[in-house]
Amino acid sequence: MIQETLDELKTAISKAHDSLKRELAKVRTGRANPDILDSVRVEYYGSMTPLKQLASISVPEPRMIMLKPFDRSSIQAIERAINSAQLGLNPSNDGELIRIPMPPLTEERRKDLVKVARAKGEDCKVAIRKARHDAKDMLDALEKDGEVGADEADRGRKSMEEIVKGGSDEVDRLVSDKETDIMEV
Repeated sequence: MIQETLDELKTAISKAHDSLKRELAKVRTGRANPDILDSVRVEYYGSMTPLKQLASISVPEPRMIMLKPFDRSSIQAIERAINSAQLGLNPSNDGELIRIPMPPLTEERRKDLVKVARAKGEDCKVAIRKARHDAKDMLDALEKDGEVGADEADRGRKSMEEIVKGGSDEVDRLVSDKETDIMEV
């Protein structure tokens, strides 16, 4: 029972890390990254469609994202959606391709993005603490119901704390790596 509880905790921490990685990928750095367009939805034939389903996305050079729509008639809608997504990007099209130059970040904007990355890291740590709290409650219930002894429960709690510490250290590492990427000129 204790091992099952610890496995659930590891799974919850792993999910929190995956979520953090997805969120950090959306935070803009100085280089072109197609993940920044993940949140863009385009109105296409009356339904909101993810951009990835309407165009192939490539990065031909470090400061340029290029989109090649599968359907030429959707170019205007894609351009409008990117402008309305408030990503600070200015797309331009030539009738076949949409080019999105990535403007260089100012020092002030870089510092703001670092704050955003740290906030996302803190949200992940909150999720890890919640998972820790749930695991601790389960261990306490097992001990109270007599399913495990006090020594076993204590060992489980120590293991739980080690797992949580490792998870929090991983969050710090991910956020630190993203900060380095953002501050790199």
